[in-house]
Amino acid sequence: MTTANDTFSPAQYQTQLNTKIDKYQQTLADFEVSDVVVFPSQPLGFRMRAEFRIWHEDGRAHYAMNRPGEKRPHIIHQFPIGGPLITQQMTPLLAAINRSTALSQKLFSLEFLTTTSGQTLITLIYHRRLDEVWEIAARALQNELSVMVIGRSKKQKIVLDSDFVTETLQIDDREYSYQQIESGFTQPNAAVNVHMLTWASQCLKGSRGDLVELYCGNGNFTAVLAQHFDQVLATEISKVSVRSAHTNFLSNNIENVSVVRMSSEELTQALNKERPFRRLAEINLASYNFTTIFVDPPRAGLDEETLKLVCRFDNILYISCNPETLAANLRQICATHQIESVAAFDQFPWTTHLESGVLLKRKTG
Repeated sequence: MTTANDTFSPAQYQTQLNTKIDKYQQTLADFEVSDVVVFPSQPLGFRMRAEFRIWHEDGRAHYAMNRPGEKRPHIIHQFPIGGPLITQQMTPLLAAINRSTALSQKLFSLEFLTTTSGQTLITLIYHRRLDEVWEIAARALQNELSVMVIGRSKKQKIVLDSDFVTETLQIDDREYSYQQIESGFTQPNAAVNVHMLTWASQCLKGSRGDLVELYCGNGNFTAVLAQHFDQVLATEISKVSVRSAHTNFLSNNIENVSVVRMSSEELTQALNKERPFRRLAEINLASYNFTTIFVDPPRAGLDEETLKLVCRFDNILYISCNPETLAANLRQICATHQIESVAAFDQFPWTTHLESGVLLKRKTG
């Protein structure tokens, strides 16, 4: 997050990335990982989504953000890490809000969701109930800025035209279309996401058998990886993400993927035949020849039971957003598997966060 006092110098980008990579290699030192393929980010203009607090002062609304540990927000005037559509629209959006009492009254937060293909969805969040006057003003805002607008308040959501954008990404020689819902998770750095998808696809190119995927989200990875397998069984617990995943497979003409709304613990129980699930009534688990598992867990990493499940597969592709929990999980996985490839993806420049990917194969002999 950027505030009025933060500066981002492109000349310093490589230095901060080197620091993160050094720390990452130290975290994985027990596994003798030396050859890490690094995919950097653009230093500026890389974030496709952003959330701002709205601070009212001197009769006007301002963009604001909070520094960690500080209660009073800092007014900001620039957001250099924002993508082109965000930085282009911030000033005219705020001007329009300040011209309209209907738009500014008790507005306390707003969110941008943009795409590389030119779409912008703006969510305005209020501490008051929205009425017809607000809707008229919001529609005028849509027309003025050529964007889509959603209004939210407690127990209220007004969608004027659409609550999603459609992103288009080129992976190798194929174009993929992704529905990205306003309330669902999406990768914030589109260019680095392309690197992640391309690397993951190259890791699994030439695979045989079937793939099982945990935490599939809106099918971001699934859509690309499906081409390398006969069948794919993907799981996700978010209803919003499951619906988006179905939409994305349909729009990309992908027919060999089945998505079920299950947790990793429930899938483990199903594969172990410990209990039946109505959500699997139309899926014949016995028909799958699972050879590979793909996991992209939350920051907490894989729990003990899921780790046991993962180790049952010959091939493991693990995308991590937390090197510490990745290292903890690898200590168990590497008892039966060996690391074949490691990559680091700088999804979040100017922060300490680092995404990474590890390909592992079962040890032989």
